[in-house]
Amino acid sequence: MHVTKRHAVMATLMASAAVTLPAQAQETPAADTAPAIDDEGDDIIVTAQKREENLQDVPVSIQAIGTRRLDQLNISNFAQYSQLLPSVAFQSAQPGVTTVYMRGVASGGDGNHSGSLPSVGVYLDEQPVTTIGGTLDVHVYDIARIESLAGPQGTLYGASSQAGTIRIITNKPDLNDFSGRIDGELNTVAHGGQGGKLEGYVNLPLADMMALRVVGFYQRDAGYIDNVPGTRRFDVSAPATPLAPGYTGTVTNAGLVKDDFNTNEVYGGRAALKIDLDDSWTVTPTVIYQQMKSKGIFGYDKTVGDLQVQRFFPDKRRERFVQAALTIEGKIGNWDATYAGAYLDRTTHSSTDYTDYAEAYDSFYEGGVASALYFQNAAGQTIDSRQYVVASDHFKKLSQEFRVASPQDERFRVVAGLFYQRQSNLIHQDYQVANLAPDLSVNGFAGTLWLTQQHRVDKDYAMFGEASFDILPNLTLTAGGRAFIYDNTLIGFYGFGRNPNGEPYNGVGSGGTGVAACFTNGGGTVRNNPGGTVIAPAVAGGPCTDLGVYNYSTGGVDPKTADGQGFTHRLNLTWKPRDGLLLYGTWSRGFRPGGINRQGTLPPYDPDYLTNYEIGFKTTPFPGLRFNGAIYMQDWKAFQFSFLGLNSLTQIQNGSNARIKGVEADLNWQPVDGLSLTASGSYTDAKTRNNICNAADATFACTGEDNFILAPKGTRLPITPKVKLNATARYAVPVGDFKAYVQGLIAYQGSASTDIRVVPAAVLGRLDDYTTANLSIGADFTRFTLELFAQNVTDERAELSRYQACSVCNVRNYTVVATPRTIGIRAGAKF
Repeated sequence: MHVTKRHAVMATLMASAAVTLPAQAQETPAADTAPAIDDEGDDIIVTAQKREENLQDVPVSIQAIGTRRLDQLNISNFAQYSQLLPSVAFQSAQPGVTTVYMRGVASGGDGNHSGSLPSVGVYLDEQPVTTIGGTLDVHVYDIARIESLAGPQGTLYGASSQAGTIRIITNKPDLNDFSGRIDGELNTVAHGGQGGKLEGYVNLPLADMMALRVVGFYQRDAGYIDNVPGTRRFDVSAPATPLAPGYTGTVTNAGLVKDDFNTNEVYGGRAALKIDLDDSWTVTPTVIYQQMKSKGIFGYDKTVGDLQVQRFFPDKRRERFVQAALTIEGKIGNWDATYAGAYLDRTTHSSTDYTDYAEAYDSFYEGGVASALYFQNAAGQTIDSRQYVVASDHFKKLSQEFRVASPQDERFRVVAGLFYQRQSNLIHQDYQVANLAPDLSVNGFAGTLWLTQQHRVDKDYAMFGEASFDILPNLTLTAGGRAFIYDNTLIGFYGFGRNPNGEPYNGVGSGGTGVAACFTNGGGTVRNNPGGTVIAPAVAGGPCTDLGVYNYSTGGVDPKTADGQGFTHRLNLTWKPRDGLLLYGTWSRGFRPGGINRQGTLPPYDPDYLTNYEIGFKTTPFPGLRFNGAIYMQDWKAFQFSFLGLNSLTQIQNGSNARIKGVEADLNWQPVDGLSLTASGSYTDAKTRNNICNAADATFACTGEDNFILAPKGTRLPITPKVKLNATARYAVPVGDFKAYVQGLIAYQGSASTDIRVVPAAVLGRLDDYTTANLSIGADFTRFTLELFAQNVTDERAELSRYQACSVCNVRNYTVVATPRTIGIRAGAKF
């Protein structure tokens, strides 16, 4: 795309930056296809196939939410825009801790730092920001559009796009005009407190060939969950030793009682510099910084009360991420060339009340943990066994891609490239018990009952390409493939300490993990060679190494490794029988790499593959109406199945097979001037095709020692509802010098299972179906906007997810719900 065209594109972008539209307008589509249009009559351009194309020309199931509509609907985070994407479902414990699924491809239990890689890819512009342990929740402001690509996108987007891809496209600097905007909001939450946000951007042309765009934001979300008075009683009727002074077995949370304690703050900024080197080459370096601070928890305990919990230690989480990216676009001859590279650094720090775990184990042992386990202080007295988890993750991602694309107007077209990615995570989890004796703690970490200190590295290499050939002017065949190599490693420490003075050798009731399993010189372990010399820890911050492979050549410990290679494909036939109608059929395949279980005694797990068969249509029967849809069937082979096993350790094994059938559609209609109607929905039928066994079993009979059926054949996959629908209506009318408008949004989501396993699903219960509605009324002046709004106007307890603190915590369930009714005022100014 030449610079002169880019200038026209960016001028169009800036002219519409303060108004809503479902997707961003850019180039004029080919003459033989009726354009997809938004509510302002502009064309919708997407880059789903790594080319700029009209939405109605792309034979992929896509939903696109553009600048105007994001602004109209007051969207600032993932939870808000995901309700508009019918193929998307998610599990969330709190802001920043969210696992995303698409088209029902979910087995539950994902998101652990030592678990499977995500099945849905997330991109910020050209760079992947997919992360382990929670989707990066990029603050949404001054965003050109959000694209949701349903179905396997493994050919162009790689390993973590097995089930689909979500792309966040930012507005780019404009070389032509100085402009800016500032927006503010104040709101109040039912049953809770007050919040608000302040956002703004400025676009600065620095020279004829250079411009800078800077965005800043601050948002405070009010709390609405109360930490109410509570008491826990532990069985100390027959303790193994005398009780410590002041400890009676009864504890309260009197010092932590607080209303609206689950607050969240997000602040940060983004900057992009665009440099046109000449008429063919453009360089765009960008940087984004975001910090999130959460207090309290975002699930409530229904047995305690509506929007109420009882917590006994402070809960808090802090997340910071920085991404520096570079995109270079230009021409090599008449071919487009693109380089996209990025470095992402994400750190999280959290502290979590783990009283539920202590309570569950106290009821599990006859006579309580005081009589069965060794929770004692240095004086040998029985102490309070409650735990408090201090954790951190330091995630780094380096990604680089180079690709070329032949001229788009030729009969034979090619996109091809190379990709490399390295992800690492330094994992720290410290389970603390106040006053725990040093000899009962992890060696060298007084007061630490259990420690995880591990380093994980995931590397991906790939060559990819797609070629399209116009068999006839209205019939196109596209074939693509991706050859990949993955290499994943994990090393470090997990477990209890070992008393150097004698029994209990393995800490509090443990027999198989921790220091006892650490490597000594010669390849033995502390348990088998108590007099041996313990090898220094491979990961700094741990006592030694019990997760790894002893290297007899070097006398050290190497990481455990899972590696492999493979190929995914995409085959598509597209037919345009007439202007305004496109039909397509797709056969595609997506994958996730295999990996390593952090419990060293468990085997690694293999890759899983998803094969998609899809028929879709895109129609523009007349100006002002767009209606698109798809019907699909997907086979998910030997899917990776994560669950909390013994001692609440996440373990992953390849489960059974599943078949997913579904339909999805979206509609955009402007029946008269000023009125815009949009709707989208999906139906998903996702079931297992074989039994899921407690242990890997190729026959799926689930027989043998310690093996049994966890979920029988025909069990519905969890998290994703059968039906998901949403609709919006907006009517705007000129009134004197301004335009007045009224807008409504309604969203429905059916019920869903919380776990694929029958027993845990019954304990947690199903997620209830819900319907939410948003309303707003406002006015657009030439340079100002003013709006009154109400979100979740019926104060619905829209259940997003449920969870328990541990695998044996079968009493206390936490239900995460959408924010209760929120009423507020927004105002903005542009210049």
